[in-house]
Amino acid sequence: MTEADAGEVLTLQRAAFVSEAQIYGSADMPPLTQTLAEVEAELRAGSGLTARMNGRLVGAIRFVEDDGVLLIGRIAIAPDMQGEGIGRTLLDEAERSSTATEAELFTGSLSEANIRLYKARGYRETVRVPDGDGTEQVFLRKPLHQVGDPSEPGASG
Repeated sequence: MTEADAGEVLTLQRAAFVSEAQIYGSADMPPLTQTLAEVEAELRAGSGLTARMNGRLVGAIRFVEDDGVLLIGRIAIAPDMQGEGIGRTLLDEAERSSTATEAELFTGSLSEANIRLYKARGYRETVRVPDGDGTEQVFLRKPLHQVGDPSEPGASG
């Protein structure tokens, strides 16, 4: 993903997060209120991957490494392509491309499908942070590339 993808990524993100807004009863959430300039800045500061089908952007994931932790954010899948394994594939590829020893992501407590996906991919809930509206941000972590792990980048085995 490059800064040149920002407009398409923002459009995809907004389409993908409408269902989340419906779950929470509010469109006042960062993925829906973020500006093009903010997306461009995020793409300059971090990394990301996209999934395309016949040239159409159908999935995107953004991430950054910080102090040995892969911080994953803004997984967005086109609404008509959700449930097809695109999010799982993007998540796996982001983890594989990282040299971090651990990955972290978060979602809202009402986003049950997201929580199920993350737990099925080996993430474990670490903390819940109240949002003040009866919901919580659910943080999940997963170990990556443990020392001696043959899948560790640069490892032999």
